[in-house]
Amino acid sequence: MSEENSQLTQPFGLMDGASGVFQQIQQDVNRQREISADLSRSIEDRLEAYEDIIDSEVGDTAFIRARNIERETGLRQIFLKFEGGNPSGTQKDRVAFAQAMDALRRRFDTITVATCGNFGVAQALAASLAGIRCVIFIPGNYHTRRIGEMESLGAQIVRVEGDYEGAVIASSRRAEQEEWYDANPGGRNTTMQLGAYGGISYEIYDELGDAPAAVAVPVSNGTTFAGVFKGFASLYRRGKTSRMPRMVAGSSFKKNPIIQAALKNRPTCEDLVPEKIRETRVNEPLINWHAIDGNIALRALRETNGWAGDASDKNMRSYSRLIREKEGLDVLPASTAGLIALIERHKIEPLPNDRYVVVLTGRKS
Repeated sequence: MSEENSQLTQPFGLMDGASGVFQQIQQDVNRQREISADLSRSIEDRLEAYEDIIDSEVGDTAFIRARNIERETGLRQIFLKFEGGNPSGTQKDRVAFAQAMDALRRRFDTITVATCGNFGVAQALAASLAGIRCVIFIPGNYHTRRIGEMESLGAQIVRVEGDYEGAVIASSRRAEQEEWYDANPGGRNTTMQLGAYGGISYEIYDELGDAPAAVAVPVSNGTTFAGVFKGFASLYRRGKTSRMPRMVAGSSFKKNPIIQAALKNRPTCEDLVPEKIRETRVNEPLINWHAIDGNIALRALRETNGWAGDASDKNMRSYSRLIREKEGLDVLPASTAGLIALIERHKIEPLPNDRYVVVLTGRKS
C-alpha cells in the first residue's frame, strides 16, 4: 500500500503534523513560570508573571513579502503572516494562553478542551505554565504523536467515542459538572477567543500602516477567520485604517460548512453529513461537519464582499512545497488553503494591484 493510500484508509495518523518549540519555551521563561505556577504566591504576582510570558512568547509572528510567489503567480504584493512562530507551532497559542490567563485570574484549578491535535498541545502548554491542571478530550479513533506532547506537558487525556463535535460536548458537560474552566469554542468564551485572534489583525496593521485589500485565512470552525475580521473591524471603527479588507476563506474540498454555505449562497451554515467526510493527514485541520463559529465567519465574509474557495489535498501539498522552496517557510499543507482561494480567484478574475495578506496558520514538523 502506498503512503498516500495508507493515509486515506487507516484510522490513525489523521491529525496534522504541526510542530512547536515548547520545551525551549519552558526553559526560556523558567523564572516567570516558577512564579505563575506557584500556588503559594499571590494571584497578583502570578498574573503579572504569566502576562510577561504571553508578551514575550505569543504573537508578534513573522510577516514577510512573498516576492518569489508573486513572480510565480502573477499577483503582486503578497505578504505572508506566519503563525508557525508561536510556541506550539500554530495560531492556537493566542487563544490558549488568553484562556489560561483568564482561568488563572478566576482561580480555576482545571481547564478542559476537546481537540484533534494542535489546540490540545497549545492549551496543555499554556495551562502548564500557569500551574493549572489540563484535561483534554480526544475522539477515540484519533492517534498522533501530538498526544505524547500533551502528556509530556502534564495534560490528562480522556478518550471519548465519536467525532470531534462529540468530544466538545463531552468536555463542556464535564466542565459544568466539575466546575472546570471550559476552553472549548462556541461557548461563553467566544468573545475572548475572537479578541485573541484579533491580535493577528493588529500585527498586520502595524506592518502595513493600513488594512490590505484582502486577507486570506484557512477556515475550520471559523473562529480564527472571524477573529481576524473582528480585529480589522475594530481598527476601522477607530479610524486606524482607511478601509476594511475583503475576507477570503479557504478550506478542504467540499468538507467545510462555511465554504459550502458561501459557494452555494446559503443564508447560514448547514451541517454536512458526517459519513461523507473523509479525513486525511492533509485535510484534518480544516474539515468538520458542524462549524461551531461558522455563521460568524460567514457574516464576516459577506460583510466585506469577500469570497471562499475549496482546496484539494494535492493542491495544498503543492502550495506547501511552493512556499518552502520559494520563501523558505515550512508550513502545514492545510495552512495554504487561504492562499489557494486567493490565487485561484486571481486566475479567473485578475485582482487589482494592491496589497494582499495570507495567514499561514501552522508550521510543519
